[in-house]
Amino acid sequence: MSSPVLDPSACSGVSRRNFMRIAAATSALASMPIFTESRLAFAQRPHFADPNKGIHIDANENPLGPSEKARQAMLDIIPKGGRYEFPMQMELAEVFAKQEGLDPESVMPYAGSSEPLHYTVLAFTGPSKPLVIADPGYEAPMWAAKVSQAPVLKVPLADPKGAATHDVKAMLAASSTPGVIYICNPNNPTGTITSPEDIEYVVANAPKGTIVMIDEAYIHLSDVPSSLHFVKEGKDVVVLRTFSKLYGMAGIRMGFAVARPDILKKLEVFGGQNSLPITAIAAAKASLIDTELVPARKKLIGEIRTENLAWLKNEGYACTPSVSNCFMLDVKRPGGEVLAAMAKKEVYIGRIWPAWPTQVRITVGTRQEMATFQKTFKEVMASSTAGLKPEPLHQRLQATPFSHLS
Repeated sequence: MSSPVLDPSACSGVSRRNFMRIAAATSALASMPIFTESRLAFAQRPHFADPNKGIHIDANENPLGPSEKARQAMLDIIPKGGRYEFPMQMELAEVFAKQEGLDPESVMPYAGSSEPLHYTVLAFTGPSKPLVIADPGYEAPMWAAKVSQAPVLKVPLADPKGAATHDVKAMLAASSTPGVIYICNPNNPTGTITSPEDIEYVVANAPKGTIVMIDEAYIHLSDVPSSLHFVKEGKDVVVLRTFSKLYGMAGIRMGFAVARPDILKKLEVFGGQNSLPITAIAAAKASLIDTELVPARKKLIGEIRTENLAWLKNEGYACTPSVSNCFMLDVKRPGGEVLAAMAKKEVYIGRIWPAWPTQVRITVGTRQEMATFQKTFKEVMASSTAGLKPEPLHQRLQATPFSHLS
């Protein structure tokens, strides 16, 4: 007697077409590392960098870490660590949805915002549906586009020596069939903002079927109005949120994708059903309901940023007009040389974008960390010798000893 052939669709209620789609997506994911800010920063650190020493202001992290209430929430939930507690995940989405006036079905929790960022690119781009992105801008979407075989169309920022904002008209003109138009607001690495009117223009004028992905990782650090209202209005928009920045949970991993339920369904093909760590969920909920956390940290980080921008200006250096926890600093020489020279003194600053080769990104650290940065930067810039040049970013990414960080 011949053995019966297992039909996967018969086991799960999934159609054969959907099963094949999931299989294809799984195959694509197997070859796609999910590039987070942490990995991109790690890849450009010199090989001799010791993560346990020095000042690390290169990955847009919040050195304050989780709030006291978030830390207590994690401690309190540890005894339940043997349970999946999936209802907690749904409750977190409901808390956020209620705060923002959203339908809970429009909110999907993830382990950070990097996963839904990559999944959105995979779901909506392809060989004939390019990814449109600002330059300089956050690089992670481009790595997902490599997997979907989508062209990457990099559009220079408008007014690079001034506002350094997304050139929304140029982004729309870059392709007649874009799959995804990506806007990080405030922008990484410049910390600059794109006005609500410009984002409204993109959403209103994007071709039918194009997804406008608005990354609000740094929104809490600024006075920029959120773009969540586009989701309420049913637009072809995905808004990303993370707890990695102001909330200080970069190493704990929690975030949201916010979009129409039918759009979120297309992301689920690539991932999203897995149970999330209950410690991260507990910390995120505690952070959301702490009404004093955002204004207090926004004020502190803003003050330190303003102090350092003023100091650099007084020293004769130009910076982008950031409203975030990072800014671009023009060092007037190849940025890689300054990065390496600073690293030799155990002060690790951010990476270089090819479009702006004389600029480096600086993350806003604590006052003590920034005092060390100022002292070291002055020493390096007074020297006629530079340090070792770091390897090109693409080589470092390929050489890193791990293929996936989420």
